[in-house]
Amino acid sequence: MINLNEKPIQTEGTILMNIIQQTMEIITKGYQENLEAALKGETSISNVVLSIEEKVLEIGKIMIRELLETLDEEIKESKARKKDWNVERKDEKKTINTILGEITYRKTYYVNKKTGSYSYLLDEQLGIRPHERMDDSLKARLIENATQMSYQKAVNQESQSGIISRMSVLNAIKSMKAIPNDAVEISDRKETPKILYIEADEDHVSIQSGAGKISKIVYVHEGIEKEGKTRNRLKNTRYFTDVKKNNEELWVDTANYIDKRYDMEKVERVYLSGDGALWIKEGLNWIEKSKFVLDKFHLSKYIKIATAGKEYMVEPIRNHIQLGMKKEVIQLFNIIIEETENENKRERIEKAKKYIINNWEGIQRQKEEGYVGCSAEGHVSHVLSDRLSSRPMGWSEEGMRCMSSMRVYSKNGGDFYDYIVKSKEKENKETRIIELDKRIIKRASKEVGIQNVSFMNMGKRSGTQVLLKAARGI
Repeated sequence: MINLNEKPIQTEGTILMNIIQQTMEIITKGYQENLEAALKGETSISNVVLSIEEKVLEIGKIMIRELLETLDEEIKESKARKKDWNVERKDEKKTINTILGEITYRKTYYVNKKTGSYSYLLDEQLGIRPHERMDDSLKARLIENATQMSYQKAVNQESQSGIISRMSVLNAIKSMKAIPNDAVEISDRKETPKILYIEADEDHVSIQSGAGKISKIVYVHEGIEKEGKTRNRLKNTRYFTDVKKNNEELWVDTANYIDKRYDMEKVERVYLSGDGALWIKEGLNWIEKSKFVLDKFHLSKYIKIATAGKEYMVEPIRNHIQLGMKKEVIQLFNIIIEETENENKRERIEKAKKYIINNWEGIQRQKEEGYVGCSAEGHVSHVLSDRLSSRPMGWSEEGMRCMSSMRVYSKNGGDFYDYIVKSKEKENKETRIIELDKRIIKRASKEVGIQNVSFMNMGKRSGTQVLLKAARGI
């Protein structure tokens, strides 16, 4: 390992050689230890793999640290820096957590000659913000993990990073905030189908205050296609959630996507399926050519409520609904109500009757040619409930909406690292405080040019030969 108390070597032609020397020491020692243990029968392939992984991470940290300190030295020696900035303090240590582990490096602190402002120019050059303790690739990895598992498990998955607190995951999520529905780029407009399908549902989430909140999901697709011999899947699915706690914004996002993705002049029908909640039916006002369809799950649910204890009435009600005989269905419900003495039960039956009659047209559209059904219950479970409500936990309202948006972003194919980087670029008005001149860049590249390192020019000698000779002390 590099001694942190010694300054990095910066003389010409030695920077990469320094890395190679340290790397070879680590590789040689690791190889020798694993080979001896294998010859004695004291290890397994899995132990060898884990040991090599540890060495690779160690080498990676050495390379990154050398790069950082070399860049800091080049900035210090550049004319652009000397013109505008004075050195305030040298060799200040900073530790940053990465996907390779903790990396501690030295950097220089500067003061601007004109404005009196202070800056670590190395950090500015590489996009490291003041007080930032985690690099963006690790932040993205932790957030991605957290969309699938608890915060603590998300940390445990990246144990090599040096992060041990689940609060680090929470802070990473809070720093990102809720991700907009349009964050994933919409693919170019291709063939437009005659029928589009929109399905909507909601998840009931426990909030830390003790109250319950609703997280909503809407998704658009083009129908069903085969996936293997026995499975089907929805074609070209795009998800949306109520990022801004506003039904109107949710449907505007959905409508904008449809407008950009499809040629609505070629679309003949849009089926909007769900449980009939007012917020779902509000989508009819925003989506052109849309018609509401009540999903079969909720139809069955309310038939079951109405016929509890009188299961023999299930088939007659179903058959008359299928035949579109509205008056007869009402009469069947009235018969059940008349034969029910319990007041609370009668109220439940009345509610079920009202629900089915109010959604009569939406129920009848289930029979239309081209309608493929609704899988909203399964999707809300797969996209939202698996993380938000399937296990006993309490969310803050902000945390719930952040997690909902992140789950949706992930399902839409979003890349968290890409999102973090782009968000950072938007916030940074100045990408660099100083521009290094071409002479400095050319000299630095030449100094560490890999073609100048004799170790890399071994001809036909294999790397294994070198390692074995080193292990034997040759």
